[in-house]
Amino acid sequence: MFIHIDIDSFFASAERSINPKLNGIPIAVGGRSNLEIFNRDRTNIKLMNDNSGAFVTPVFYSDREKSFESFFVDNVNGQRKIRGIITTCSYEARAFGVKTAMPIAQALQLCPHLVVIPSNYKFYHHLSKRLNLYMEKKIPKIEQFSIDEFFGDLHGWVSEDECYGFALALKEDIFKEFGLPVSIGIAKTKWIAKVATERAKPFGVYQVRNIEQFIEDIPIEAFPGIGKAFQERLRSRGIKRLGEIKEHKELFYSWGKIGVQLYERVMGIDHEVINKRTPRKSIGISRTFDPIRESEEVRRRVVIMARHIVYMTMGLGVNPTTYFLKISYEYGTKRKSSRTVDRLFSEALFREQLLEMYGEIVHQGLGAIKLTLSVSNFTEHHRKTLSLLDFSEDQERMNLSKEIQGLRDRFGIDIIKSGVEL
Repeated sequence: MFIHIDIDSFFASAERSINPKLNGIPIAVGGRSNLEIFNRDRTNIKLMNDNSGAFVTPVFYSDREKSFESFFVDNVNGQRKIRGIITTCSYEARAFGVKTAMPIAQALQLCPHLVVIPSNYKFYHHLSKRLNLYMEKKIPKIEQFSIDEFFGDLHGWVSEDECYGFALALKEDIFKEFGLPVSIGIAKTKWIAKVATERAKPFGVYQVRNIEQFIEDIPIEAFPGIGKAFQERLRSRGIKRLGEIKEHKELFYSWGKIGVQLYERVMGIDHEVINKRTPRKSIGISRTFDPIRESEEVRRRVVIMARHIVYMTMGLGVNPTTYFLKISYEYGTKRKSSRTVDRLFSEALFREQLLEMYGEIVHQGLGAIKLTLSVSNFTEHHRKTLSLLDFSEDQERMNLSKEIQGLRDRFGIDIIKSGVEL
């Protein structure tokens, strides 16, 4: 048997764990995109990237405390304006219609007495890691799936008849130890256990004893891995419920590996096991901001974000060969560029390539509102022959990047900047 553990309203629950006065009232955790990395002055920014979850985003942070005032921007037409979105909200807030990803200003209109707390991702990551270590003592095989989700394998540890009682006790132990309410789903496979957790919420336990009966009336969009594109594909063939998938085995198998994997996960015959640490396949960072029409400022921000990507990449000791840049503009306009460079990775090479890509896709007439950068296709995962013509130069650049990495480890990521950033 597998269990799936999901922390209820994690960020809000985390804040309540250190401030009991927040219990029982509508609260929300929110924030604006962290733009501190673009400051021209030093902010001693550091990286937290020690959680192993497949969907745990690395966090850049400084020790500057944030308050509710951080949600306001300078006067607009003589009035202060609230910016930012809701990241997580309590069930008391949801009763008023407050939802994740809703603008904070709209949430306050729906619930004027809503208590909005600035996000503290450093604290959330630390708490998540502590919880992971705690559960490893309770269950031999634990997989951190995201910052607030965990899979546990009970095979050979707890009998099927004892699973429900074990999960109830674990739920109470976690609340007692951390002050965090969790919901737990139990099933014979990982992905069905994850779906079962939705039945358990909030702060409950649900065990699936008959998979076919359980999935019969569940909408396809409720299953992890069935995104909007796949939903449209299924609906075009009259498939709206998970229970209807059983009769379409040949159709799913005709879609290749992805179709086979999805069919077997839904039917509970996938035999997938716990992954203690999922290998990272890409490294990315994105930032959203008010429209910027000065192309030189957008260019400067690209280079700053590149420095942070380099820091993560060097820290993991991987050699990416594909670089990606996307610029989102006002009115829904998006431009992107991707290129593969079979060379040794270094900060100088990455910056050069990005600036060339930026020159190809920059739009002079619109304000940029979001930048997304990433690197992928690590040579550790794909056998590649690196360029011999550039190898000597690239080796020197890589060695320099390693020296700079050491300084940034000691004094912060912004201790050394390129001239383009100043």
